Amino acid sequence: MKDTMETPTTLTTLLRHVAAKFPSRRAISVAAKFDLTHSRLHRLVESAAAQLVSAGVKPGDVVALTFPNTIEFVVMFLAVIRARATAAPLNSAYTAEEFEFYLSDSESKLLLTSPEGNKPAQAAASKLSIPHATASITKAENEEAELSLSLLNHPELNSVNSVESLVNDPDDVALFLHTSGTTSRPKGVPLTQYNLLSSVKNIDSVYRLTESDSTVIVLPLFHVHGLIAGLLSSLGAGAAVALPAAGRFSASAFWKDMIKYSATWYTAVPTIHQIILDRHSSNPEPVYPRLRFIRSCSASLAPVILGKLEEAFGAPVLEAYAMTEASHLMASNPLPQDGAHKSGSVGKPVGQEMGILDESGRVQEAGISGEVCIRGSNVTKGYKNNVAANTASFLFDWFHTGDIGYFDSDGYLHLVGRIKELINRGGEKISGREVDAVLLSHPEIAQAVAFGVPDAKYGEEV
Repeated sequence: MKDTMETPTTLTTLLRHVAAKFPSRRAISVAAKFDLTHSRLHRLVESAAAQLVSAGVKPGDVVALTFPNTIEFVVMFLAVIRARATAAPLNSAYTAEEFEFYLSDSESKLLLTSPEGNKPAQAAASKLSIPHATASITKAENEEAELSLSLLNHPELNSVNSVESLVNDPDDVALFLHTSGTTSRPKGVPLTQYNLLSSVKNIDSVYRLTESDSTVIVLPLFHVHGLIAGLLSSLGAGAAVALPAAGRFSASAFWKDMIKYSATWYTAVPTIHQIILDRHSSNPEPVYPRLRFIRSCSASLAPVILGKLEEAFGAPVLEAYAMTEASHLMASNPLPQDGAHKSGSVGKPVGQEMGILDESGRVQEAGISGEVCIRGSNVTKGYKNNVAANTASFLFDWFHTGDIGYFDSDGYLHLVGRIKELINRGGEKISGREVDAVLLSHPEIAQAVAFGVPDAKYGEEV
């Protein structure tokens, strides 16, 4: 595969260009362990991909990965997609029954774990006759990090390719995830190399990420928020990420890591922002880094919490809107130099078309609520083996998010709630999200959640 500097059409090509452009810049650090440059990361990924291919992993094969937030996960994820296979990251806390569902539904051909393994995942894989392999990266003093992959004894996998012969294609399905399944059976979401590339470019553009940026990953990498917004967008910009030593978020270590790695931003869910705020109140750090911005996504951030974050850490808090089917980002509040950021709004569409549609598919004017719909190169082509869901979700040439919202006169999106979660009180549609925001504005209320319950008079009551 020739390394030319053409405009990338895959995420893999973009990362190869980054390694060539910023070879000696830091790409990934593992707290208290070691650092990898972009060029060293690229060589590790190529080596791991070659081992996968020589062991018989073929284009289109699904490889399940269940790891903490470790360097092994990062390298193996990138190696799987480099080999033109599909990476299916899984929550290491799943039960054996959950692993069996996800491994079966994704039609995984291989399970990858750390050398410590994962007993429920391995039990499920064994039941489904899926081979299991482990990956570890070690680094002796004054030596380069080396990958060890236990993939040599699986006759189920027969090699027919070499990694050099594989040219990544924009339509390769690179990532396979499931929706959360809070309202129905989880749906399988295939995302292509081009979907991921488009989303990474959108994220890098709206937040102006460059090789000078640095962040600490606080979210799990089996979810699009941590994986795409935190990790891949940073690597795609030539920037740096640090992984916590424990493999997961630690409130006590967070600011120490942020300072040590000269972080310029971080992204998190509202729950983690609240934990960080609580620690600041009870045990403040002597000094905080100067951040360009703080990002919040994946759930509604109460305006009062946004204000407290900005006051405590002296950085703009940019709320964003995302979902798995859009390869994460759909809308975001802009950086201060690019426009106002509005508390209570998730900002403006980023790199895609967005419309507010009524039930007949008509686009609504500003101020009128309807279903938030999107279309663009970041959007999945459809759910796996789910005709009913695809029929319901892809209507009028738009992808339907299931969220109700409206644009204000400045083009900022305001979310009202999920279609399935609106409280129908005697015909009046009430957003639990808006009730939450009012309750949380009271200084004596720390947490609040509003939901509908059956009511003889009104059908539902708040």
